[in-house]
Amino acid sequence: MVDDDTLRTLATALPEVEEGLNGQQVAYAVRGKGLAWGYLARPAPKAKRVLVPGVIAVRCLIETKQMLIEAAPERFFDDDHYRGYPAVLVRLAAIEADELAGLLRTAWTIVAPKSLVKAHP
Repeated sequence: MVDDDTLRTLATALPEVEEGLNGQQVAYAVRGKGLAWGYLARPAPKAKRVLVPGVIAVRCLIETKQMLIEAAPERFFDDDHYRGYPAVLVRLAAIEADELAGLLRTAWTIVAPKSLVKAHP
C-alpha cells in the first residue's frame, strides 16, 4: 500500500521532478511534462469531474497500459476519459512502493528530455 507521502517521496526522488497543483489535483512533472497526477472522475454523466483520493494516473505506453490492466485489474484500470490515452490509473492502496517506483521511473523516461535520461541511467 502506498500513501500520499510515499508517492511524493518516490516521484520527487527522480531527477528534476517537481510537485505542483493542477487545479485541485497534485501533479508531478519534469520540465513541465507530467508523469503522474491525481485522478479526476465524473460521479455521473456530464457532472463536473472530482478528485478521487487514493488514485493517480501514471504516464505509460499504450501497450504497457493494456498489459498492466489485464495482469492486475485490482491495481490498474482505465475509464472513458483515459481510454486511448497513454496513462494508466493506479489504486495506491493496492500497489507496493517498489512497483510504483518502477512505474514512475518508466514514466519519467517517457517524458524527460533524452539528454536528462542519458545523464541519469
